[in-house]
Amino acid sequence: MVIRIPNSAAALYCFPSPWATPTPSVMAFLPSKLALGYPNSTLFSAAPKLSSLRLPPFRVSCAKRTGKKRYPSEKKKLKLKHKEVLTTVENKFEGIWRLFKLGVPVEKDPGKDFHGLSDALMQEIAKVLEFPVASLLPREAFSVIRKSFDARKMLKEPKFVYTVDMDVHRLLILEPRARDFISDLEPKVGLMEHFAKEKVSNDVINIVHDLKSNQEMVGANGLNGHSGPYLRLSNGKPKIAVVGSGPAGLFASLVLAEFGADVTLIERGQPVEQRGRDIGALVARRILELDSNFCFGEGGAGTWSDGKLVTRIGRNSGSVQAVMKSLVYFGAPKNILLNGKPHLGTDRLIPLLRNIRQHLEMLGVNIKFGTRVDDLIEESGHVVGVKVSDSRDKSKLSNQKLEFDATVLAVGHSARDVYQMLMSHNIPVVPKEFAVGLRIEHPQELINSIQYSGLANEVEKGRGKVPVADYKVAKYVNDMKNPSSNSLAASHSCYSFCMCPGGQVVLTSTNPGELCINGMSFSRRSSKWANAALVVTVSTKDFSDLGFHGPLAGVEFQRELEQRAGVMGGGNFVLPVQTATDFMDRRLRATPVPPSSYRLGVKASNLHELFPGHITEALQQSILAFDKELPGFLSSDALLHGVETRTSSPVQILRNPETYESTCLRGLYPVGEGAGYAGGIVSAAVDGMYAGFAVAKSFNLYHGDLETVLGHLTKSTRFHLQLKYKAILLTFKTSIEFLCRNQNKTLLGPAEGTFSAPLQYFLHTLNRVALDPIRHRHLQILHIIIG
Repeated sequence: MVIRIPNSAAALYCFPSPWATPTPSVMAFLPSKLALGYPNSTLFSAAPKLSSLRLPPFRVSCAKRTGKKRYPSEKKKLKLKHKEVLTTVENKFEGIWRLFKLGVPVEKDPGKDFHGLSDALMQEIAKVLEFPVASLLPREAFSVIRKSFDARKMLKEPKFVYTVDMDVHRLLILEPRARDFISDLEPKVGLMEHFAKEKVSNDVINIVHDLKSNQEMVGANGLNGHSGPYLRLSNGKPKIAVVGSGPAGLFASLVLAEFGADVTLIERGQPVEQRGRDIGALVARRILELDSNFCFGEGGAGTWSDGKLVTRIGRNSGSVQAVMKSLVYFGAPKNILLNGKPHLGTDRLIPLLRNIRQHLEMLGVNIKFGTRVDDLIEESGHVVGVKVSDSRDKSKLSNQKLEFDATVLAVGHSARDVYQMLMSHNIPVVPKEFAVGLRIEHPQELINSIQYSGLANEVEKGRGKVPVADYKVAKYVNDMKNPSSNSLAASHSCYSFCMCPGGQVVLTSTNPGELCINGMSFSRRSSKWANAALVVTVSTKDFSDLGFHGPLAGVEFQRELEQRAGVMGGGNFVLPVQTATDFMDRRLRATPVPPSSYRLGVKASNLHELFPGHITEALQQSILAFDKELPGFLSSDALLHGVETRTSSPVQILRNPETYESTCLRGLYPVGEGAGYAGGIVSAAVDGMYAGFAVAKSFNLYHGDLETVLGHLTKSTRFHLQLKYKAILLTFKTSIEFLCRNQNKTLLGPAEGTFSAPLQYFLHTLNRVALDPIRHRHLQILHIIIG
């Protein structure tokens, strides 16, 4: 029987009001028979099935608004930012002046691989300072901190754009005559900023070492009243398991090992050397190793990809810089700190991962490759270990138990068996939005021509003066046939994803009966093809339309599309393909398809029949829009490959946003992309790094507030706040569904003064949230339900 929310509760839930009056106390809305308190029993029961509730999915939109479209709160925030930047500088002759948007025409710049101070750049600096003779400015006082290439059609000419730091003290020592020109400088938003002292970020290793040094200094001076974080030496080392050796797992292991924990890193796949051989066997002989392939193995799915290091969590934030500098420490080229669109490529990722592994082993980390985690060992609501087996032993006869004090779960988004295992422990796993679509491939020369016009000849397969051309396009598609329908169900975001210039299409299947793909490229991006996924956002509404419900509905949705693609391709890992023009016309011509970079073979197919109709229509509308933005994008040379489904995790494993610990099982820390908290190499590494500090803090490896330790890392990182907000919404949604499914059952626990698991879940979540309007709204719902 389907339990429905009372209309008043549904209205409160579906139409949140950010101006709701906050309530001072949870008690105000609870019936008198329920005393607010937290029993010591387990906080959760079985995870809910979302099919029982017909609510529009929650979405957190991050659309960029400008001008009059800005909300009042956004206008206020922007005004405060401008006021902060434009505050009168106390001492213009000390500190750092940062100069932005210094444009150098292509013909005057040495090229994309040069990151020094050219004569043309010094002339641009002199213009900003209004200094008459650029050659008199000492280059030692300036440093390039960012370089990107701008070839937008709106510009008069393509140019390299620099951000440069000017050390005023050094400048005045070397050129005292610059003093009068410095005195006339004033901060300008987006063009010039002043910092009282140079912003210095460090790599993860040195951050931890600095914490240790501070503790030693405090101990030596007897300053026990030190209010900041400090390391406390303990008699025994906590035993920590880190499951998964992707970016999140590696950085969590790195932080914990540097703090002195006894870390065991468990990876179901193989080290990069053996993994490379397994991938070679797949490409050459069609032999798929289920636990060592393009998805599973050392470094995670990002190892055999383009190796993009671009991120939406704040490029200049301390946390991102800590990750980037750590990559440089382990062998990445220093230009990733300067390039506007940094990337590594598979060929550079492999030796870098080998260096990280050697460093972890030097710290005493026990790395278990080819080891699959089959289950968690749970005692009294606490994870005390894991059950593992040889990943090549499908019968799991080699199963053994390993005991740990805590487990960091850093699996990737393809670890579907892990999601199922978590469900068996009643750990809340909620579906989240992701995107599905097709991967489109063009000749790279065509993309160069579209983006660069006359400069296309300067690319020279990645060895020329300008970078290999890429693109990033997006379109919000509305249901034109039924504009009055629910906008959440009738509209979709369509965008390009993981664009790989000079790359190739690769197979990312983890099951022989399913087909899914991705793109990869090497550091030079010298292939003759360019590919990118064109994807459409999907949510629980799309899953239910195909008959999939419950927490793992998104996983089943992925499987369905991947199996359809496998049938279309005819098996043996042959991909179904269709030219973009045929896809738009919904037909399949008898003419041969263009050549593809995919090495296991392609077959002309009706890809327009692969998806539900509304997804196909959304893709078609977006392709037309992209062709207007990039004339020539829609052509018979453009080949669509099916199917791209694993753009991000289809679920989110709920956790405490402050401690990173599971909200229902102590000692379990779900992190990274597989847990639904990251998307890409850098954001996953940042999440793993944060989790490492959180776990270290929980075992008293250091004291102090986590935000105090990572304050200089998180100052400008807004993405983590967005993730916390989204996690709160997802948790609330699941809480409401628990309560509604149980409204015909008792909400009191078996013992006197205790609550049932659903109510505990709700109150536990509600109590830790500081968003009063949201708390007020959901307490009203609770009051209506249990009346």
